[in-house]
Amino acid sequence: MRSVRRRLVAGLLLSPLLSGCFASGGDASSADSDADSADGTRMRVALAFPPAESFSPYGADATLLSRLGVTEGLTKLDANGSAAPALAESWKRENARSWLFTVREAAFQDGTHVTPSTVAASLTHATRAKPAPAALAGVTLTAKAAGGRQVRVTTAEPDPVLPLRLSSPGLAVLSKKAYETKGAADPVGTATGPFELTEVDGTTGATLDRFDDYWGGRAQSAGIDAKFIADGTARTNALRTGEADIVEAVPVSQAASLDEGTGRETATTRTTSLLLNTESGPFSDGKLRAAAREAVDTSALAKGVYEGHADPGEGIFGPALTWADGKRVTPSVRARPTDPDGTSITLATYDNRPELPEVAQVLKQQLEKAGFSVKLEVREYSRLESDVLAGKFDAFVSARNSMLDTGDPVSILAADYSCDGSYNLALLCDEKADQAVARAESVADTAKRQDATMAAEAAILRTDAVVPLVHQRIITGVAANVQGVLLDPYERTLVGTGTRR
Repeated sequence: MRSVRRRLVAGLLLSPLLSGCFASGGDASSADSDADSADGTRMRVALAFPPAESFSPYGADATLLSRLGVTEGLTKLDANGSAAPALAESWKRENARSWLFTVREAAFQDGTHVTPSTVAASLTHATRAKPAPAALAGVTLTAKAAGGRQVRVTTAEPDPVLPLRLSSPGLAVLSKKAYETKGAADPVGTATGPFELTEVDGTTGATLDRFDDYWGGRAQSAGIDAKFIADGTARTNALRTGEADIVEAVPVSQAASLDEGTGRETATTRTTSLLLNTESGPFSDGKLRAAAREAVDTSALAKGVYEGHADPGEGIFGPALTWADGKRVTPSVRARPTDPDGTSITLATYDNRPELPEVAQVLKQQLEKAGFSVKLEVREYSRLESDVLAGKFDAFVSARNSMLDTGDPVSILAADYSCDGSYNLALLCDEKADQAVARAESVADTAKRQDATMAAEAAILRTDAVVPLVHQRIITGVAANVQGVLLDPYERTLVGTGTRR
């Protein structure tokens, strides 16, 4: 492993590239003037992932919007992973398929009011999005105003975790104005969160201003200047040189170089995995998938690449889900590995999360030692996802938060590993896995649903479509004078009303 000193020197060499990247108009004195404003300072935030879909609220960009405090849904996740009130003050289950939500008094950022009708219309637009939001994978949902402040949400099949599902960033509530362009949903000035997205500079940055009429109280910061910096060392240098107040996804290689107290480590439900293309190419053969799984040394990755800031992969769900380990089921009747005998494969990953290229490089060595011939391809994520979903690679290293989309672990299994899954990067279509996921989806009791979830996990792991590598802890860089950063294990939030410097 490279020494900390060598990493620090390499990081500082990049510092000139960041000069002025957050300063208003490139004038540092202007930024200093803002800092002294009685109306609150502007926060400078460096994010790892640029918008991949022009800030569409229905895809991967939905999480960007929620992390920046722009969008909200009817519900949110509390610290225990349970559904908590957001735009809905309360809810009750009427019957197996119908729920009644009471909408709070709130305003949209365009000045119109949040009503049951606008909520119902927004959810209806989400159900018609192409592709559908991950939270709606396999779910047919209808929403209608029900009188007073209430909206009725009905599903075609019983959905015992609907309040969790509606916490998804992909099901944010937007005003009527957001849908004026047919087939699109524009969150600029149409959401309900404490910060209003006012300007987008392509994939470079975004400007957000405080929304003074936010129902949850006026934010203490005047606004947010966000920059999208894919290079992890450059992001960290933005914090180190005072160019940024908050930096997400600090590389483990940079953690030791941060000033004491500025690196905040958070256990998350994010797992880094090796996904194998089960539909075409060499890994359509289950015996070769088994050979790849046998070749992987997860402990070497956790201790080496992640330098102890991760745990060896045990399954799709890691230790941040405290109940998972005690209920884990050992996969049965797995294929026996065969000799790769020089089989050529293309392994891809992305560099927005800086550890992933290094993970892929170590995996390349491990797979080659086992007898594979490996070509490695690394791109920025937004230039990679469509090719992965199209099956253009044999293997893909990905970091995925298992609770991000709905807060319901069964939903991630349906979205990522079922025949009709909307984010099925392994292109898996296995009858036994689908049956196990369907059984878990039908269970309402919490403990029994957890048991069924782990049985479904085992059914998926049996296919060797996914090889869990490590369960991550994330490091967020926070300047010493910054308070109120939301260190969220589900990675849905980052800044809120109390975030300030």
